[in-house]
Amino acid sequence: MSNNDKTVVIGMSGGVDSAVSALLLKNQGYNVIGLFMNNWEEKGDDGACTAVEDYEDVKRVCAKIKIPYYSVNFAKEYWDRVFETFLSEYKKGRTPNPDVLCNREIKFGPFLQYAKKLGADYIATGHYCKVEQRDKKFYLKKAKDKNKDQSYFLNQLSQEQLSSVIFPLANIEKSQVREIALENGLSNARKKDSTGVCFIGERNFKKFLQQYLPAKKGDIVDTEGNIVGEHDGVMYYTLGQRKGLNIGGKPGGNGGRWFVLDKDVGNNRLVVSQGEDDLLYSSSLIAINFNWIPEKPKKLEFDCFAKFRYRQPDQKVKIKIEEDIVRVIFYEKQRAITPGQYVVLYDEDENCLGGGVIDKVIF
Repeated sequence: MSNNDKTVVIGMSGGVDSAVSALLLKNQGYNVIGLFMNNWEEKGDDGACTAVEDYEDVKRVCAKIKIPYYSVNFAKEYWDRVFETFLSEYKKGRTPNPDVLCNREIKFGPFLQYAKKLGADYIATGHYCKVEQRDKKFYLKKAKDKNKDQSYFLNQLSQEQLSSVIFPLANIEKSQVREIALENGLSNARKKDSTGVCFIGERNFKKFLQQYLPAKKGDIVDTEGNIVGEHDGVMYYTLGQRKGLNIGGKPGGNGGRWFVLDKDVGNNRLVVSQGEDDLLYSSSLIAINFNWIPEKPKKLEFDCFAKFRYRQPDQKVKIKIEEDIVRVIFYEKQRAITPGQYVVLYDEDENCLGGGVIDKVIF
């Protein structure tokens, strides 16, 4: 079967990455259909509905490269499958990563199902990563452009999901993507990359959270329990945070900068320290809800590499699989490991071995 006989439905965001991905697929002979997802219906901080603007960009791009396009609303699915979990984790004082959940629950969930109704043989996205098939198994690998590699965000994908996707930007640098868009006259060639929460976008994050998680003020205390300030709600802060504490210039102390050391949700206290960064360094962690790619390893102990946040350089670790948990032991202590985030594992050949939610940090 030639590519001309295969239909690919590509997720179009309005950005340059998905636009160039669609163009590349068409040039490779696929029957390409663009599909825009509207997953968040609230207006941004500036009062504008970014989804409307993004869809206009999608329409212009699809008209230029001459492919059909559709729009689908997954706002309810996003709320039920992603945002409620996001809010629940914040209530517990953890810092979740909605982008990982969004990929598993939306982009490779309802989107994939909808695409198949449109006759898709495959779906495609503008992610920077690779998928390879070997021995009837599907492997997730890092992209050629290591600075843009997004395999971290896809650590929860299943074999079924990986078997259905094409990543056109696997072997392309970001700079090349811009060049391709300019050379082909795509209207969003110079559009800046989106940042912020998946599908919610850029906004004052604390102000945004306060709409959904009203919190009461409480004490900011040092490691000895002395009150040094007042917080707006422990859920609004992250471990290692230095800005926005409003306790600079307080009398006493050692003159160093204050930073968040811990969030005591039960007692509604924010624990801070001054200048002693070593207190944030931990030796290991326990992860839960681990998703292995392509399958759970036969060895229960092995060395590999890990990322604890996006774009962090790989860190060498020892893995111990213990029933339903995965213990990750660091060869070098790590700073500000954050419960609720994901630890993602890689081997020396740049295969993503999977990932899990950081449940407990051990100092």
